[in-house]
Amino acid sequence: MYPVTVIDSHCHLDYLDDPDAALSELGLTGVVCIGADLEHARNAIVLAERHANVWATVGLHPTSTEHDSPQTRAALEELSLHPRVVGIGESGLDDYWDDTRRAQQREAFEWQLDLARRRDLPIVIHTRDKQGRDTASRGCAELLTAANWPKGILHCCNGHAGLLRAGLDLGFFVSFAGNVTYKNAHDIQEAAKYVPLDRVLVETDAPFLAPVPMRGKPNRPGYARHTLRFLAQARGLSEEAFEAATVRNTRAVYGLDNVPASP
Repeated sequence: MYPVTVIDSHCHLDYLDDPDAALSELGLTGVVCIGADLEHARNAIVLAERHANVWATVGLHPTSTEHDSPQTRAALEELSLHPRVVGIGESGLDDYWDDTRRAQQREAFEWQLDLARRRDLPIVIHTRDKQGRDTASRGCAELLTAANWPKGILHCCNGHAGLLRAGLDLGFFVSFAGNVTYKNAHDIQEAAKYVPLDRVLVETDAPFLAPVPMRGKPNRPGYARHTLRFLAQARGLSEEAFEAATVRNTRAVYGLDNVPASP
């Protein structure tokens, strides 16, 4: 079988018990470690300093906006200047876990969009809706369109047509996680066929959303190869061609070729 290699474009590496060991898994050539709040942003930078094939983002997840404050923003702004930081976020709107902080989420999201513009970095978008509703997806699309910042990633594509169109119109890349392999993920699977090849990324969101055949286990960066194979087959492409495209796209959107090496 062809030995798939992949860059995991979105992973919470510091959530794992053995992040250093995870980086040696078969086929894994790199990981973008996502900072979902101040603590995890700091952890992501530590890992990026330690490993040449790890890069960091810094931001405030919408479900962590209770920690939003002038002090937190000042600290994240300072961290965003680190040479191994390649993106802002993950940020966005989330009605699934908590729909009571909509105003807080929007304010934090708009601030991070502004920070991404000021730092000339891509914004990493998290959007999740409560079942049967699309309030977060519609709100996210509106804010992205209003901000008109062309550098970004729709992380863990949820298949919402309006948000997908808004992101692609801006020039965003679209990342697919292990849930695209799930039996009932029809909207996400259709989106995976629709996104242009030069805009597709693969991620794990580890330790969450392990793909088939690893579903039910804690996700790991190396499992991204299963998602990559599924997507290649769905699009009628060879694994080699699809792998090359996703690696090239990940390096492009995050500007990885211009990041200084780890000390």
